[in-house]
Amino acid sequence: MLLHADQALLPEGWARDVRVRVEGGRIAEVLPGAAPQGERVACLLPAPANLHSHTFQRAMAGMTEARSAGQDSFWTWRALMYRFLDRLTPEDVQAIAAQVMVEMAEAGFASVAEFHYLHHAPDGTPYADRAEMAGRIAAAAAETGLGLTLLPVIYERGGCDGRALGPGQRRFGNDPDGFAALMAAAEGLLKVLPGDTVLGVAPHSLRAVTPETLARVPGMTAGPLHMHLAEQQAEVDEVLAATGARPVEWALANLPLDGRWCLIHCTQMTEGETTRLATSGAVAGLCPITEANLGDGIFPATGWRAAGGAWGVGSDSNVLISLAEELRVLEYSQRLRDRARAVLAEPGLSVGRVLWQEAARGGAQAAGRGAGAIAVGAWADLLAPDMEATVLYGRQGDEVLDAFAFCGTAGLVNRLWSAGRPLVRDGRHVSRDGVTRRFRSTLAALKARA
Repeated sequence: MLLHADQALLPEGWARDVRVRVEGGRIAEVLPGAAPQGERVACLLPAPANLHSHTFQRAMAGMTEARSAGQDSFWTWRALMYRFLDRLTPEDVQAIAAQVMVEMAEAGFASVAEFHYLHHAPDGTPYADRAEMAGRIAAAAAETGLGLTLLPVIYERGGCDGRALGPGQRRFGNDPDGFAALMAAAEGLLKVLPGDTVLGVAPHSLRAVTPETLARVPGMTAGPLHMHLAEQQAEVDEVLAATGARPVEWALANLPLDGRWCLIHCTQMTEGETTRLATSGAVAGLCPITEANLGDGIFPATGWRAAGGAWGVGSDSNVLISLAEELRVLEYSQRLRDRARAVLAEPGLSVGRVLWQEAARGGAQAAGRGAGAIAVGAWADLLAPDMEATVLYGRQGDEVLDAFAFCGTAGLVNRLWSAGRPLVRDGRHVSRDGVTRRFRSTLAALKARA
């Protein structure tokens, strides 16, 4: 594949007339100032990874916005989610995941790190194939072409006190032998996917996984390690009561945190915790739309970045799949907290430039994916925005990224490639029609079962 971009965002900054040659899914050449050759695009950007997703939750989007008795919270939302997932069959999960992956590509994400914890039948009985549900996620990735980092989730207990899994959690749980069997089966099924596919592990949280198991996690895989951390104040209180330390304090003292780790949310941190966790090398997995939707809190992005911390964005509950909106809500949350503007900008770099570059780099690190930049050797995760769109028309350099993040809605992605695979053309995923028909049939079937 040969592309010619009138302007392209390279690691060293913007460049004109850039030739990008792709071989075997990787970028083999990047040449600024080149004569036009190959397919021409007006602008070329590195396409970020979506570093945190639960694809099945897309089918319940918009169904949890009525107030229940008392004050609604993350915990009341979770109870509704548990009731919803009891209806899902493996076929449902595959249809939903494929639709989500289509929407992710159209939003500008070239890959997804799927935090996959829906393992078993509704009563908690394992399927004959332990990796039945993981196979459904893999099948959706194969159909849509989106790059996949599969993160089978370890879920052992209902809380720090060791209580058994509740009715809504029975589909998640595995004992050590069961999880080992799941991982072995998942490794086998991913071998038929493209070479950019990654397998990692996700201990769900400090509440759901024992310290003994957490100590073994880094040896379970060579891939990335993801875990929810310090999302809700009630979680902080529970971990503190059980261990004598706040979640981030406990993780810093007891886990070998480094660049393999991605810690999701981290919305409940002190200033000192923020600095220490940022310097560990772990990526902060931010999901600003979901964090706002669930009332989690505001991630301390200014302190995190001041300490040199890496971060990326994910769509988590998939209530809305929008790369632009994730970046926008992140910056706007900082503005609302600080009563200031352009909070994450730097001298010579606009807010949009900082948001895009750091999300691309951090997302690639969290996904265990050699991407995140238009550079030789990287996977060709590339995005050509629709420069004919009204909000992007005539924009140059950082203005493109600012307009994409702060002025855009849907329809700003003209072309998108995942490891060189062409997924989006003229704003539409190449498999959208068939995938969406199946998704709509699935929604109708779910409604009929309610």
